[in-house]
Amino acid sequence: MIRKFTLLIGCFFASILYSQHKFLNDPKLSDEDLKSTQSKIEADAPAEVLYRSVHYMIDYNGFLTQEIVSRVKIYNKENAGDYLDYEIPVYDNGKGDRETLSNLKAVTYNWEDGKKTTTKIQRDEKFKSKEDKNYTITKFAYANVKNGSVVEYSYKLYSPFLSSTPRILIEEEIPVSYVEYVFDHPKPLGYSINYKGSVTPTHRDSGQKTLYGNEYQTYRFAYEKLPAFKDEKYVLNNNNYKTGIKAELNSTMINNVFKSYAMSWADIQKRLYEHDDFGLQLKRDNLVKNILPADILEMTNRLEKADAILKFVQKNYIWNKEDETFTDKGIKNLITTKIGNTAEINLLLTMLLRNAGFDADPVVLSTIKRGMLLAYNPSISQLNFVLASFNENGKIYLLDGTSKLTEVNMISPRALNQYGIVMTKDEAKQINVIYPEVSKTVLSIDAKLLPDGTMEGKFADRDTKLYAMIANENFTEDEKTFAKNYQDEYKFPFTNMKHGLQKNNDFETSFDFTSDTFVDNIGNKLVFNPLLFLYSQNHSYNQTEPRRSDIEFYSAFDRVKKVTVTLPDGYEFENVPKSKKFRTEDNALQYAYVVTQTGNKLTVETTVKIDDSIFPKEYYPAFKQIYDNVTKMEAQVVTAVKKK
Repeated sequence: MIRKFTLLIGCFFASILYSQHKFLNDPKLSDEDLKSTQSKIEADAPAEVLYRSVHYMIDYNGFLTQEIVSRVKIYNKENAGDYLDYEIPVYDNGKGDRETLSNLKAVTYNWEDGKKTTTKIQRDEKFKSKEDKNYTITKFAYANVKNGSVVEYSYKLYSPFLSSTPRILIEEEIPVSYVEYVFDHPKPLGYSINYKGSVTPTHRDSGQKTLYGNEYQTYRFAYEKLPAFKDEKYVLNNNNYKTGIKAELNSTMINNVFKSYAMSWADIQKRLYEHDDFGLQLKRDNLVKNILPADILEMTNRLEKADAILKFVQKNYIWNKEDETFTDKGIKNLITTKIGNTAEINLLLTMLLRNAGFDADPVVLSTIKRGMLLAYNPSISQLNFVLASFNENGKIYLLDGTSKLTEVNMISPRALNQYGIVMTKDEAKQINVIYPEVSKTVLSIDAKLLPDGTMEGKFADRDTKLYAMIANENFTEDEKTFAKNYQDEYKFPFTNMKHGLQKNNDFETSFDFTSDTFVDNIGNKLVFNPLLFLYSQNHSYNQTEPRRSDIEFYSAFDRVKKVTVTLPDGYEFENVPKSKKFRTEDNALQYAYVVTQTGNKLTVETTVKIDDSIFPKEYYPAFKQIYDNVTKMEAQVVTAVKKK
């Protein structure tokens, strides 16, 4: 019970602002909204959020209630699929505390024969699935949805977990007519409100109030007429740039006893090392004393030894595809069963490195899908990934045993989320988590031109390093879709398609082709672009709105196109383009168009070099300018004529 709590207030804004706006006042669906045919905010929007209310309330018994109401107008159901079915995760910590879902309602409204009709989701149309040991997902899809329908759901979620609330995104991929966020908590609890983003509330009301018969601190924000958030290209997770709100418990005052929950990374380091499923697992070094073979332990080259330990883990243990900060069944179970989650695999790797004499420590972070790690706002709830690391001569090396293709300092792409925290036995230290090398994509064509204008040859698409890992993971996950992507991109007949990992861990796709679509017969001349089907008339740095996000890649990279065309006997080239290079002043972006000719054989090789994986948004005009010039250069054609 919290009835004996005394005063403690955490304020988000420096001043307390009171609004006359009515929050938590769900409006009745109007006939006008139901009959409307397009959004007043963006006429071409496929859907629009008419009303959304997110309400968190903690009662004086120590339970959190989350009430959600969402009403969405569907204008084009074919392009609004993300708003036609929903998933609600319900958490169980496996230790007797769990969330409870109730009052779930889902309704479709239509205007038919001059009146509003209602189609409710029936009980047997909702179903649950067990995603992992902690989460059960309740799923449902709306029925009788048409263009013009309004779909609405509401539910309550009761939770005993008060340390934090999920980050609520204010902006959507469709326009939002109205959205509100309300968080009410008892005065004896202190919360920090983490507000991230560029959108300012239309209405807000923050301060102390008597609510539900008791003294509360409230934070209430409402937004009106928000345009759709347009996802930008070359961003690893666009949600990082949307306006969002998250509450974190920072203190309590119970029975006149103040307790701070405000966390530093040093606090989190202490909690992790005291945790049964993290630090106490690391202490069980007796489990790993006799695991590594003697030939690895006897190696003298330190980096080669670390790489050998990594390969030993990759060969002998399998990741179960669950990313967690804490072990599930423990290191002992992993050693026995050979299967474990991310924490188990990489804590074992850390222990093996320590056993082999390395100064090794775990690194904790958030995956790209989870969202950017907010280093300035330490919280265990942000974390869902563990890496192994070791310090050698003052340099930190990262290792990840969850993928079979990682190397020292090459970790799984899903974890390349810019920052991580090294958790040593004594301190916590922030580090950059990026891939430090350059990955390459080399597209090559070796073609022969026939006298009738047909071009035949071989094509290969080879990726190296991190890009090879990504390509191999995509291929392994869904071979048919991977192959279809090439069929969709190259719309001409080809045969003998092959995909595979090479001996040096490059990944290559290749095929043979024959086509008469690349050459124009003009009189007695054969005119064609020497890059053949690798030439593109447009590029994707074509954003006209001001850039909101950084420009993000998994890796610094080189992208090479190399095409060799051999003419038939008795033909020669005319109008051969000249080589050219250009770059930005700081050499961050470079481009080369290099032409070489030997007799009846012409080779054109183009190279784009990007020297970093992350660029500030201010670089976007430079990218656009470079690629404008690339497109112009690569539009050049050559002519083949019969020798006189």
